[in-house]
Amino acid sequence: MKNWPNILLSLFLVLSMGQESDARRIHLTPDQKAQLAKAETVLIDVLALTEKGPHETASLRDTITSRMKVLGYTIVTDPQQAHDVEVKVKCEERKTWAGTSPTGGDVELFDAPDRLWKGPACLLTYFLNHTDLDWKKEVRTHFADARQAAQKAHRDDAGPYAMEQLNQRLQEYDFPVLLAKEWGQVNRLLALLDNPQTPKLRKVKILSVLSDLHAEEALPELTKLLETTDLQQETIQALAGAGIDSIPLLIDFFQNSTQTAIRAEAAKALGNLASRSGDPRTIPPLVQYVSSVLPTLNTPADFNYPLLTEVVWAIGKLRWEQSLPPMRELQTKVWLIFDNSKPMADLREAVSWTYKQLDLDGHLS
Repeated sequence: MKNWPNILLSLFLVLSMGQESDARRIHLTPDQKAQLAKAETVLIDVLALTEKGPHETASLRDTITSRMKVLGYTIVTDPQQAHDVEVKVKCEERKTWAGTSPTGGDVELFDAPDRLWKGPACLLTYFLNHTDLDWKKEVRTHFADARQAAQKAHRDDAGPYAMEQLNQRLQEYDFPVLLAKEWGQVNRLLALLDNPQTPKLRKVKILSVLSDLHAEEALPELTKLLETTDLQQETIQALAGAGIDSIPLLIDFFQNSTQTAIRAEAAKALGNLASRSGDPRTIPPLVQYVSSVLPTLNTPADFNYPLLTEVVWAIGKLRWEQSLPPMRELQTKVWLIFDNSKPMADLREAVSWTYKQLDLDGHLS
C-alpha cells in the first residue's frame, strides 16, 4: 500500500495528458490517420447563400484554392476528378439554425461553430471517403447584421457585401495550417516554417500548432529556428511537442539564456515534457535553480517572479524526491516575507500546489 500515492499521481498525469486528444468527438482510426497523412489532392466544394438565394462562389473558391496551394496541395473542383480528401465550405449571409451544440471539447474554441451566431458565417469541414470526421471550424464577420453593415458601407445589396467580408476573413484565418495539423502532415508545416516568404505571424501560428503535435521530426527545424532571436520564445514552446530529444536543448536555454522570458518558457516546456514523458532529466536543473536562489530571497525585491513561478509549476509536474527539501524551504520563505502583490500571490499558489504534488505521503496520510 505504500505505493498507492504514486499510482494516484501517475493516473492524474495520464488523465491530464489526454485532455488535448479528447477534444475530438470522433476519434480517427489508424487507417484514417494513414490516409490523411498521405493526402495530396484536395477537392474544394464551396456553397454561398444570401437572403436572395445562391451566390457566385468563384472568388471564395479562388481564395481557398490559393491558400491551400501555399502548403503544396493539389486542388481540384470537379467531384469526378480523383482526390484524397474533400474540403467543404458553406458561406451564408445569415447563418441557419443548426440545433443545440454539445458543450465541452473544442466547442468553446473561438473558431468553433457558434449556435448563437445568426450573422454572416462560413463553416469549414472535411470529408474522407464521403465520411464527415467532425472537424468543424467557423469564420464570422465582425458584424452580426449584414444589412446594417452594408448600409453603413454605402452598399445597396447586403448579400454580396457579406460574401466579400467573409472572403476577407478566409484570407486572414489560417485554416490550411489547421488542416495540415489535423491531417498530421508535419512536413508541410515545417516547409512553410522554413520559407523566408512566410510572414512572422503565420510562423508563430505554425509553431503553436507544432507544440500540440508531439512531432519528433520537427526537432531539427526547430533547432535551426532558435537562431532567429525574434521567434525564440515561440520556438521553445513548440520544442515541448518535439519529444524527449529536445530536453538537452531546453536545459541549455534555461540555464544559459540572459532573457527571463526565454528561461521561463524553457522551464515551462521542461515541465510539460516531465508530465508527458516522465523523463528524469527534466527536473534536476529546475530544482538546482531554486536551491541556488533560496539564500538570496530575503525581501520582495529579491524575487524574479516570472521565472521562479514557472520553475515551481514545472517542478510539480514530476515527483522527484530531491525536490522536496528546497520546495519546503521556499514554501516557508514565501509566507514569512511580507508581500501582498499579485506576483507573490501567484508564486504562493504555485508553491502550494507543487509542494502538495511532491509531499503526497504527507498530505494524503
